Amino acid sequence: MSKEINILLVDDHPMTLDGYINLLSEFNTENLALNFTTAHNCTAAYNAIMNFFRLKKAIDFAYLDISLPAYKEMNMESGVDLAMLIREKFPNCKIALLTMHNEPVLIDKIMNKVNPEAFISKCDVNFEMFPNVFEKIYSGENFVSHTISNSLKELMMKNIKWDSIDSQILLLISQGVKTADLPNYIPLSMSALEKRKANIKSQLLRSKGGDKELIEEAKKIGLI
Repeated sequence: MSKEINILLVDDHPMTLDGYINLLSEFNTENLALNFTTAHNCTAAYNAIMNFFRLKKAIDFAYLDISLPAYKEMNMESGVDLAMLIREKFPNCKIALLTMHNEPVLIDKIMNKVNPEAFISKCDVNFEMFPNVFEKIYSGENFVSHTISNSLKELMMKNIKWDSIDSQILLLISQGVKTADLPNYIPLSMSALEKRKANIKSQLLRSKGGDKELIEEAKKIGLI
């Protein structure tokens, strides 16, 4: 009897989902029955996840695009939020994230937050890779595609001494969040956040400067 594998695929382009299904079906064997559930936005994906949970059916694999139309009522802004929901409801689910982004700080932040079994740049996807990635994570291995790997290496090579919280601070500042409002996003005291921000500035700015200069320098070297 074939083993059933439930796979959730989320992307806002229906043709892309059709392509993923065709590629994953290449791995199908007589020992596996792959059941695909698709969604085109965070709303449909959230409802699918919760439906699996209510029915007490497992989601075994989830392939999630990071950039998706949001479901604001449930604070689902992206594939990252969906991944965290899946981690909560289905801790044994193997998650593959897909993205067109390659900004080192953003990639590092997502990697640390979700810790996906696979992290794939859409630029790297081809007909050989997709079934191979499934085989790897099915067998318990992790996978990072070439472009994602280069982004992570780039951050390391810049020899910047900070962690994922510092990366989050930099991203929030670039999005216009004021220093006084950072505690609303990061569960640290104001003094701790100010020390971290000062550390970021000391590493990126050779001379004194404000948030504008900090963000300009970060963009110049490709950190955001």
